[in-house]
Amino acid sequence: MAHAAQVGLQDATSPIMEELITFHDHALMIIFLICFLVLYALFLTLTTKLTNTNISDAQEMETVWTILPAIILILIALPSLRILYMTDEVNDPSLTIKSIGHQWYWTYEYTDYGGLIFNSYMLPPLFLEPGDLRLLDVDNRVVLPIEAPIRMMITSQDVLHSWAVPTLGLKTDAIPGRLNQTTFTATRPGVYYGQCSEICGANHSFMPIVLELIPLKIFEMGPVFTL
Repeated sequence: MAHAAQVGLQDATSPIMEELITFHDHALMIIFLICFLVLYALFLTLTTKLTNTNISDAQEMETVWTILPAIILILIALPSLRILYMTDEVNDPSLTIKSIGHQWYWTYEYTDYGGLIFNSYMLPPLFLEPGDLRLLDVDNRVVLPIEAPIRMMITSQDVLHSWAVPTLGLKTDAIPGRLNQTTFTATRPGVYYGQCSEICGANHSFMPIVLELIPLKIFEMGPVFTL
């Protein structure tokens, strides 16, 4: 999870998030080079006497600074579109979970386990135990296996919500009357936190999401839900 004074993104826990971090670094390097070139040109303009009148009518230079931005946009757009299509792929999921947004809590339904349904509320400060995170821990965590494709079906019962877990690279809107889906495959066990990322009302910041990812063998041994 994020910590104080963190500059970069959270550590990746899924292949999609790894691709997003790689694309972030790729785009950031392009932006850095553009900023350096612009600052260098401004520095030369302020420190050099431009007496050559041919600079104001240079067709070759105009051609270069017209084509160069187009090439830069292509270098950014191609990997971006690749990741966009990767996030929409659904390849034979092993487990389907339905998440329903409410004001202001989440309801989860394990459709492959006899319709197991439970609500997930944020823990009030009085119920926090040592080691729990304020405004992030919940009473009922979502327990999922790692190294298995998971499909999340996301919707809402009242207003717009957004189901987001940054370390997995997930952010999907929960829209009333519409069922959105997203998939992910976790690569390492642990407890991962997220929050509603839509301004859905006065308490939208009190809708935390907690995923407890465990090895697939332990998940298959039997119910691990503590309701």
